[in-house]
This record gives sequence, C-alpha cells and structure tokens, in this order.
Amino acid sequence: MGRFAAYVLLAFAAAVPGLWLRLAGVHANPLVATPLFGAALLGAGFLLSWGAEAAEKHVSQGLVVAALALVTVLPEYAVDVYYAFEAGRAPGSDYVRFAAANMTGANRLLVGVAWPLIVALAWWRRRKHAGAVGSGIELEPHNAVEIGFLALASAYAFVIVLRNRITLLDTLVLLAIFGLYVWRTSKQPKGDDEDKDEEPGPAAALAALPKARQFAVMGALTAVAAAIILAMAEPFAEALVAAGRSLGIDQFLLIQWLAPLASEAPTVTVAVLLVLAGRATSGLVAMVSDKINQWTLLVGMLPLAISAGAWAPSGLPLDARQHEEFFLTAAQSLFALSLLLPLRLGLKSAAALLGLFVLQVSLAFVFRDDEARTVASLTALAWVYLALAAVLAFHHRRRLMPLATAVRRVDATQRGSATQRRSDQVS
Repeated sequence: MGRFAAYVLLAFAAAVPGLWLRLAGVHANPLVATPLFGAALLGAGFLLSWGAEAAEKHVSQGLVVAALALVTVLPEYAVDVYYAFEAGRAPGSDYVRFAAANMTGANRLLVGVAWPLIVALAWWRRRKHAGAVGSGIELEPHNAVEIGFLALASAYAFVIVLRNRITLLDTLVLLAIFGLYVWRTSKQPKGDDEDKDEEPGPAAALAALPKARQFAVMGALTAVAAAIILAMAEPFAEALVAAGRSLGIDQFLLIQWLAPLASEAPTVTVAVLLVLAGRATSGLVAMVSDKINQWTLLVGMLPLAISAGAWAPSGLPLDARQHEEFFLTAAQSLFALSLLLPLRLGLKSAAALLGLFVLQVSLAFVFRDDEARTVASLTALAWVYLALAAVLAFHHRRRLMPLATAVRRVDATQRGSATQRRSDQVS
C-alpha cells in the first residue's frame, strides 16, 4: 500500500504547480503555463485510470476495458468541451476550428501512433521473454464486439461528413451507440490473456485492499481527479492558444497535435503497462475502446457544449478545412477497422498505420501556409485510406457478417473456442 500511496502522491504532485497557478490567479508566460497545466491534466488522468483498473476484479472485463478507456480520456473531453462551449458563445470565432482540431487530432494520434506502439511493444516483449518473435497481437473471438461497434461508429461518421455539420441529432445517435456498446461489453465473458503476469502498476496494490476500502479509495481518486480536470481544462486550453501565438506556430496544428498528447498519455500508458505485463490483447482492446469512445461520446458531446455556450440548440459547422479533416479521420478509422477484421493486428499493419500517419502530419506542416493545398492533400490521403480499406474488406469479406452478429449477441461457440485460439497463437 505504501507503493500505491507513493504513486498517488507523485500524480498529485504533478498537478500542484498548475493548481497553484489557477487558484492563485497567477498569469504566467504561456510557454511556462502550458506544460504545467498539461502536467496537471496528466496526473489527474492517471488517478482516474488506477481506480478503473482495480474495478476489473468486480465486473465484466469487457465493461472495465470500456470504462477504463472512458475515464482516462476525460482530460481530453474537458479540453474539447471547453473549446466547443466557447465556440457557442462566440459563433464564427477560431474556437469552432479548435474544437474540431482537438477531436480529429486525438482520433488520428490514437490510431496512427498508439496502436502501432502497442504492437511493437508486444513484439519486443515476446522476443525478450520467450526468445520467439510473434507477428502481432491476436484478439479473442468475443472482441469482435469492439470491432463491430467501431465499424458502426465509423460508418456513422461518414453521415456527418455528408451533412457537413455535427448536430444534436448526431448527439442522440452517437450516445445511443455508446450506450449499446457499454451494455454489450457488460455481457462479455471475463478473458485471460496469454502469458499473463500480475496486475500492472498501482492498481495491483489497490486491488489487494478489502473491498470496502477499495471502493472508498476509487471514489476519492475519481473525485480528486475530476476536480483537477475541471480546474485545468480552461487554463490549459487558453494557454495552448497563447503559446502558439507567442511562438508564431499555427494554433490549429498546435491544438490538433500537442493538446491530445497530454490528454491521451494516461490511456496509452495503461495500455503499455498491460502489454508489458503480458496482457497484449487487453492493451489493444483498450485502445480500440478508446477509439469507440472518441467516435461516439467525444463527437456527440460537441453539439451539447456549443448549445450550452450559445444558450440555444446549435451544432458544430464544418468549413472546407474541417470537412476534410473529419473526412480523413473517418477514412483512417475505416482503414484501421479493416486491418482488425482477421481479429489480429500484425507488425506490417502497425507499420502501415504509422507510416500513413507520419505522411499526413508531414503534409499538414509542409502546406501549413497554403490552405488550398492542405485541403487537397487531406482529401487525396483520405481516398488512399478508403481504397486500402476496400481492398482489405473484400479480402476478408467472409468476416463481415460475424462482426454484425457480434454487435447483437455473443456466440457461445466462439466463446468456447477462445482457449483453442490462444493455444494456436504464436508465442
């Protein structure tokens, strides 16, 4: 328990400087304030994740993975909701672009960087511990639920692209998809990854406590972390904008690629710990769940935040640049989904995700001063993603129907075949 307390104190210590700036009303240089506020959000994200990990002992593993992916991205939600709220207060301002930038950047960073990182670490761990080189991460048959819901959310994203606006109707649909996803994951069996070591990180010490104390500590961690996130969202968002202005860096690109780094770090770190503890499948599923959360809750909350800021029903309009950013994000999601159709993610697939992500970021910075070329490059790359996804979907066409079935129910025969799948997996 002493080790767990040390972790908690370390996470809270990371938040203290930012909290002091906020509560004392100190107006620091944005280049100083931005990393301090970001560190506070990072610490709060870790506090949330440890409590969610410990809950795995009490409820369905699928539900815990979904909840873990949700709570660890709350810092990101807070920042994006702030931008959307300000966009509602000042229609036509840059805050409209900032809200879309943070959302699309977070989605693409997750798939383009975090997913390949998980696969690379799993390969490295197998090589180090077993002396053999695995070709990727195998998913369990019941993980078709996550893939099926990712397909559903990704398909609906193209409806938004066609209408060129995120509305309150989209909020209702996306919240319904998320609610159905949580319900379905709660029905999943409790799995066990191959080569599983003890629970990773501070959650192990928390899980060793008596049940009553566990729930008390989890509640306290959640309350403290939520308070920090609420306090830090506004100053971090504003400091980031001011830092971009001070450095002469395109604020849109700064918010798109830098803000999600702090907000996504807890969720990625938890997934990394799972992989290093021999639970590569859980680590990858956590990343897929994070993507589902972003495509449903994060996108769906934006019209609510804008409406609250405007004191009237409103939506998030997508200008030419935002339309193509959203289109590219949806296309990347569809490509990532097609790579998961065989219920595995291999090294070659991970390399493709990372390579295409590096290309899109490079193009964004190369054409940062030319809006027309930026839009054209985003459009071209989106069609590349879609073409690759179509080829993969045709190749794995026999797996499409089982995914649709998985959204509605768990196939008992698939559940029973999980043990056989693990025995056949390359160690």
